[in-house]
Amino acid sequence: MALILGLWILMYLLDANRANEFVQFIHGAARWLAGWSYDLFTFDEEWARVVSGYGLAALVYLFVGHAIANRVRH
Repeated sequence: MALILGLWILMYLLDANRANEFVQFIHGAARWLAGWSYDLFTFDEEWARVVSGYGLAALVYLFVGHAIANRVRH
């Protein structure tokens, strides 16, 4: 999940072609995964909203995934 969100942030920052089907798929998946955190912050710059909204979701998924992996391991 965090990989998809990170990939979308990278594609956004590198101005990927939004008409490309792969870019559209990644954007749709990232939008769904970050539905709860997207537009949580209201920065003036759009890039800051994208990085903070999708980045927060990626960090939460990484933290939760790491916690679950630790519980399963023990």
